[in-house]
Amino acid sequence: MNLLLLEPQNFITNESVDEQLVELTHRQLKHVLEVHQAQEGDELRVGLLNGNVGSGVITHLSPDRMQLRVTLDTPPPSPLPLTVLLALPRPKMLKRSLQHLTALGVKKIILMNSYRVEKSFWQSPWLSAEKIHEQLVLGLEQARDTVLPEVILEKRFKPFVEDRLPALMEGKRGVVAHPVGGQACSHQITESAVLAIGPEGGFIEYEVDKLEQAGFERIHLGPRILRVETAVTAIVSKLYD
Repeated sequence: MNLLLLEPQNFITNESVDEQLVELTHRQLKHVLEVHQAQEGDELRVGLLNGNVGSGVITHLSPDRMQLRVTLDTPPPSPLPLTVLLALPRPKMLKRSLQHLTALGVKKIILMNSYRVEKSFWQSPWLSAEKIHEQLVLGLEQARDTVLPEVILEKRFKPFVEDRLPALMEGKRGVVAHPVGGQACSHQITESAVLAIGPEGGFIEYEVDKLEQAGFERIHLGPRILRVETAVTAIVSKLYD
């Protein structure tokens, strides 16, 4: 945790207390005590969810709660001009992929269906709004960012690609990661883009064809077959390094 991410309910707002005083418990407190091994008077990096980042000085620290006086005076890092279409991976990979994409600065993630996505994946409790939020927060804390990505679920491939994807593609470059055909992944692009990454085993040819019809171009990272979360990090980093 490289940032203590604050939410509005953390602020102590009664009239007798400075409005910039916050109180934290549970996971964040445990991390400060066990990892930072902080003490009263220490300064920590903080940020307000969907707001500025800054610093907080510990004014009270005990096993059950911590209070900090915070100053939030710096904008969060700039987002990447990238939307990611990610074929829904298995739950363990989903958690890591959401964290990686968030840490890299992606602000729009669409979890989509594909022929090779197992139907049971869509029943996973890790797709609940609460569980997705947890992974996004972990990614923000890692990158010292505060702005939550938007996560959209698209359970039907063809209606999404034919009916909703064209509007999403307006003014953007579309690229689909596929190990067969196409060009090597571009390096340091400057335009806004939409990146499609398939499931384990990749998109089937029909799906790649439909994406190409929507304006996507095939790209690859070479002959190696990568895990989903590895491909996510490698391609995004290469595109916007």
